[in-house]
Amino acid sequence: MADMLVRLYDLPNIDEQLDQLADEGILIRRPQPWELGALRRFVEEHFSEGWADETSVGFANKPISVFIAQEDARIVGFAAYECTRRGFFGPMGVDKEYRRRGIGGALTVACLRAMAQMGYAYAIIGGAGPEDFYRKVCGATVITGSKPGIYRHKRVQHPPPEPGES
Repeated sequence: MADMLVRLYDLPNIDEQLDQLADEGILIRRPQPWELGALRRFVEEHFSEGWADETSVGFANKPISVFIAQEDARIVGFAAYECTRRGFFGPMGVDKEYRRRGIGGALTVACLRAMAQMGYAYAIIGGAGPEDFYRKVCGATVITGSKPGIYRHKRVQHPPPEPGES
C-alpha cells in the first residue's frame, strides 16, 4: 500500500457531522489516560496487535494524539496521529457494526485538524489501505513511489514463552 498526502490547510468542516453523530449517541473525543487499556483491547480485538502498539504511543504525547468514537461506555472506533512517525496519521478503524455512518471520516478529520493546530501544513497517511475513502474524506493523494514505504520490513514476532518460563 502506498502512502498518501493530505493538505491540512484545506480540510472539510465536520462540525455539523460531529453534531449529527452526537445526536445518534456517538461521541468523538480524546480518550483519558486511564482509558488506554480499554482502547488497546478494542484495537487488538477488532484490528491487530500492531495497531494497538502504534496507538498506545499516542498516550505518551501531550495532548494524547488519539481520538475515539464512543457509544455509551463502549468504544466503537479510534484514530491516531503522531504515533508511527512525526507528521503521520494513522492507524484508524471503526467496529464493523458501526461503519458507513461517517464515524471513520469524523475521526480522520478530527485527527487531521489537531495536526493542523500543531502547525503542520501536510500530513502523511502511511500505508493507506482504503485510498478512495481518504480521497473522499480529506482530499488525500497518493505519494508516487511510496510503496511499500516505512512498512517494508516484516513485523518482528516473538514466540510465546514455554509453560513455566517467564
